Amino acid sequence: MGGGESGNRTYADYLQLHELLELQGEDRGINSDEMHFIIVHQTFELWFKQVIRELSEVREILGGDHVPEDDIPRAVDHLGRTTEIFRLMANQWTVLETLTPQGFLAFRDGLGSASGFESFQMREFEILLGLENEERVGGMDPLSNFRAMAERDERGAATLARLEDAMSKPSLCESVMSWVERTPIMGSAHGSDGDDATVLAYVEAHLDSHRALGEAAAERGSGWGAGDHAKMTTRMAAAHQGAVDFLMPGGEVSRARAGLLFIESYRELPPLDLAAKTD
Repeated sequence: MGGGESGNRTYADYLQLHELLELQGEDRGINSDEMHFIIVHQTFELWFKQVIRELSEVREILGGDHVPEDDIPRAVDHLGRTTEIFRLMANQWTVLETLTPQGFLAFRDGLGSASGFESFQMREFEILLGLENEERVGGMDPLSNFRAMAERDERGAATLARLEDAMSKPSLCESVMSWVERTPIMGSAHGSDGDDATVLAYVEAHLDSHRALGEAAAERGSGWGAGDHAKMTTRMAAAHQGAVDFLMPGGEVSRARAGLLFIESYRELPPLDLAAKTD
């Protein structure tokens, strides 16, 4: 960065504006539509960079064996900023929509085979979140294109190494669920003597109440003429079975999901009010 000592830097020096404003390809004689297209996508990539940074820090905060209570507000702040970035990115599409099909086709050939699917930051972002390959369309391998690019030049090889490094680390989802799993439930610490029994009793009590509320709602609904009693009962029973399947997949209590339930149930109490904001 130019500008000498930090105290002598100009606004342009600090933001590296001269370098930044030379990255839109005007030297190729692009028109306004193409510059608009490039700027919108460059902006997306800058926001992807920030999102990756924010969510990586949340993963590091929650991924430790012990998460100090004072660190939870920092995680909430990172997630809050990420939420606002997503909102901003969604609104950016309205700007792109001002590009007409005819305007796009005027420079589309210049893109060649380039596609947004080649955004390595998007792939890194998905990996960081914990998107599994089987959840992708057709179970696609997110790194297949980048393996081919890695054979072309050093930059492609560096990109592949970056994505493989991301895949080797726990995802944000894994870190969050590991943290939630260690949530004290009804005063019982994770791994302590009697913890399994305490968590099981908590879950069973919740499910008993859930069933009773559903049955009562079915009775009230049919009494008010809201529909066939048998259908109401069946619908409430299905909703209850969904709760059972969520909290006890395979018949065994999921402590992580029980932790989510506990946080949600007592979200108005500190520090659970902060923990609830991370969901």
